[in-house]
Amino acid sequence: MVRAAVLPAVGAPLEITDIALPEPGPGRVRIRLAAAGVCHSDLSLTDGTMRVPVPAVLGHEGAGTVVSVGEGVTHVAPGDGAVLNWAPSCGQCHHCLLGEVWLCASALSGVGAVHARTADGTPLHPGLNVAAFAEETVVAANCVLPAPDGIPLTDAALLGCAVLTGYGAVHHSARVREGETVVVFGVGGVGLAVLQSARIAGASTVVAVDVSPEKEELARVAGATDYLVASATTAKDVRRLTGGHGADVAVECVGRAVTIRTAWESTRRGGRTTVVGIGGKDQQVTFNALELFHWGRTLSGCVYGNCDPARDLPVIAEHVRAGRFDLGALVTERISLDGIPAAFDTMIAGRGGRALIVFP
Repeated sequence: MVRAAVLPAVGAPLEITDIALPEPGPGRVRIRLAAAGVCHSDLSLTDGTMRVPVPAVLGHEGAGTVVSVGEGVTHVAPGDGAVLNWAPSCGQCHHCLLGEVWLCASALSGVGAVHARTADGTPLHPGLNVAAFAEETVVAANCVLPAPDGIPLTDAALLGCAVLTGYGAVHHSARVREGETVVVFGVGGVGLAVLQSARIAGASTVVAVDVSPEKEELARVAGATDYLVASATTAKDVRRLTGGHGADVAVECVGRAVTIRTAWESTRRGGRTTVVGIGGKDQQVTFNALELFHWGRTLSGCVYGNCDPARDLPVIAEHVRAGRFDLGALVTERISLDGIPAAFDTMIAGRGGRALIVFP
């Protein structure tokens, strides 16, 4: 039995309880978690914005140590460090064959499986595949990436979602070039990763936008050259900071219609807007045909940073080891499993960066 955070039903409060994990069968790996990040996607599962089978063990951003492996698993062994990959690619579907592994049709095929059981025998599903809000988890082998050398596992946990997403949004989706101007909407865990990645890409002006004035210091440490508290004049303010033209690139990390629209309006003619935030179906964004023609802007979605984790994790790890990317700067709170509900409340209130669950 291990302790875990269980979502009993959509809209219900999380329950921190004991669950019974099976031993890893063929092609599966058991991992003892060192740390797990509390991501907005986890919150989106609790309120039904994203739908997965429930009851479920939540958590999808984590790292830990391999405890045991099932038959056929050869790329990791007991005692190895591991980073969890919540969206593994099958390598065989249409998108994988095109090289777009982040759009794999089978990435979330494991969420309907029985992952564990409660003390009374109720079957539990694995949330977004990896069920990282638990002391230990059992996952498919393709959900396990060898942890990069030289990075503590508690820090490496952030690589599995926030950092891959933020880095990829800059380098693969928006394709920020040296000397360009960038505006980032939302200074949470992913937004902070975007800011650091824009700095690494050589952006000349990096404007951070958030509803909270208290996040300015966080943003500037991450690489923001300017900070704006979101308002009705945000787009005009961004243009003022970017020579009157607007930013070359806007990255939206919130997932709200008004923020997406403002990000679009903040980019220059011919600029690029990348939407990372996950919004609900009720968040409708509208454009008229004339403005689409006139402004010549590009608006694109971004799934998992358009990353191939196996390719990108070593690249990001080198940035971390070289001191160019500071994983610790994303974390504003270190908590236990029992602190997850309060971390959700903090997130809803728009405070702080990443809350990190650290296991004993």
